Amino acid sequence: MTGDTKPTYSPDELPEYLPVYYKRLFPYSLYFRWLNYGGVPKTYFCNREFSFTLKDDVYIRYQSFADQQEMEKQIQRQCPYKIDIGAVFSHKPKDHKTVKPTAFQALEKELVFDIDMTDYDDVRSCCQGADICAKCWPLMRMAIKIVDAALRDDFGFDHRLWVYSGRRGVHCWVADEAARKLSQNARTAVAEYLSIVKGGENKVRKVHLGENIHPSIERAVKIINDYFIDYAIEKQDILGDKESWEKVLAIIPDEKYQEIALKLMEKGKSSKERWESLAETHRRLMKGDANIHKSQHCIREIGLQYCYPRLDVNVSKGINHLLKSPFCVHPKTGRVCVPIDPEEVDSFDPFTVPDISQLCKEIDEFDQKNKPVESTDGDQPPPKKKMKDYKKTSLLKSIEVFERFVSGMESIWKEKRLEISDQKGDF
Repeated sequence: MTGDTKPTYSPDELPEYLPVYYKRLFPYSLYFRWLNYGGVPKTYFCNREFSFTLKDDVYIRYQSFADQQEMEKQIQRQCPYKIDIGAVFSHKPKDHKTVKPTAFQALEKELVFDIDMTDYDDVRSCCQGADICAKCWPLMRMAIKIVDAALRDDFGFDHRLWVYSGRRGVHCWVADEAARKLSQNARTAVAEYLSIVKGGENKVRKVHLGENIHPSIERAVKIINDYFIDYAIEKQDILGDKESWEKVLAIIPDEKYQEIALKLMEKGKSSKERWESLAETHRRLMKGDANIHKSQHCIREIGLQYCYPRLDVNVSKGINHLLKSPFCVHPKTGRVCVPIDPEEVDSFDPFTVPDISQLCKEIDEFDQKNKPVESTDGDQPPPKKKMKDYKKTSLLKSIEVFERFVSGMESIWKEKRLEISDQKGDF
């Protein structure tokens, strides 16, 4: 990973810092409030699967907890390097060996999405693999905006938690009751609806738009257009040299238009100049009588192929698929998997996300600075109310984003509990 800030964390320090993090900073109360879903039904939390990855890649599945206190105690005892959240099962996951396999079924889980920068390697010129930088991070900003708008406007989902993965991507948890109850086929359908870049490494043209463009794609194109010149043309320089522009021109289906475009590339002096002449020529040809009908959407298709979100569909479609929990610490970077406010996605910078060593130091520095002064005359001032440790650190803003997400669902849970109470005759 490359960035502008000097790293303060070394993976060797993780065993030293994790006990402090899990004891003083992990937001157990909020976390439980989320996954308990107001206790409707009462078994919702205790039938939830958690998995722990411990030191030396020891992997423990089918963890489950009766309540917040038991979860807190186990996490602090085992100090997992990674926590994954799974489905809500028909029985307590920790008892799965005592239940017939046919009876132990995954019933519900949030609809989840995993967007990883490695899936964009064919269109990134700055980084490859696990590396990210300021030049390619706009891909994640576009992904969050496009997917979030579709989930809200096309599917009507209100409760969406976006989380930085701690290294090279983002996750989304859709927590609406309707989303949690979706079947595997329905989850697959949603993920496929949001997947328009298709084809492996050897496929040149990965986006095919039909005669009439769906409104969700038009909306995505508008979002991409806000970023395209700065991101693709300036930062990625996608028309900067012959090798780069040949990849772009291969997306154009008409050979005649390809030949015209090639001359524009050879004539142009920069990526920006080449793109402007390509787009202008396309507009002119489409207005005229030229037979380039197959290429009517090629400018949009280029933008979509280079910028549209690339989802891991397998993560979304499986009810039983585990996904890394919010507020984990990424072992390699030390960065916390913090929630992201989709309304402030343009100001979110992965390189300023606090790492675990920085957070522990911030607590120490705050405590040192605010150490009570001993009175010389023997009269001690009344003790101040104890401040929560996360409020002493740069994790505060991220926990406030999480708080808004959880609070946004609590009125619905209250209504649900009253409804159930009325049905039982408990007045």
